[in-house]
Amino acid sequence: MHYGTIKKYDIADGEGVRVTLFVSGCTNRCPGCFQKETWDFQYGQPYTEETEAEILEALSPSYIEGLTLLGGEPFEPENQRVLVHLLQRVHEQYPEKNIWSYTGFVYDRDLIPGGRKHCEVTDAMLDLIDVLVDGPFIEAQKDISLAFRGSRNQRVIDLKKTRSTCSNVPVLYIQ
Repeated sequence: MHYGTIKKYDIADGEGVRVTLFVSGCTNRCPGCFQKETWDFQYGQPYTEETEAEILEALSPSYIEGLTLLGGEPFEPENQRVLVHLLQRVHEQYPEKNIWSYTGFVYDRDLIPGGRKHCEVTDAMLDLIDVLVDGPFIEAQKDISLAFRGSRNQRVIDLKKTRSTCSNVPVLYIQ
């Protein structure tokens, strides 16, 4: 896996001050995407053990609320297989911090068993994420007044509540 950047003090991509990881690779290719360069799976730098250590260190201050995954696309299967290990380490080392992830895929269509982006680690990854912002960016539905999303079709899902109901019907975190 490659990544474009790590932001160590981000206040735009989730609640509070966050560390954000922009992964590389995206097959969605949404028109109007603000990160077109991250569509390329080889964009940026290789993700290494040193990268993971840098992220974990950046999460250590008490004022850091948590980690956010963006892209590119965290839920491309090749990215999931790397990111699930990072999320496990974050959860073990910082159980008080929350994890947000953005995806251009739709939770209850693409990420459930049988969905087009569900793979052997998807459920483990979803179980470690607190809030999921799902859905492709749709330029015709762009709305800069929305909290934590770029277009009206995107949903901010409380993934912990959703998954605890044993239902694929998302429980919204923010309406």
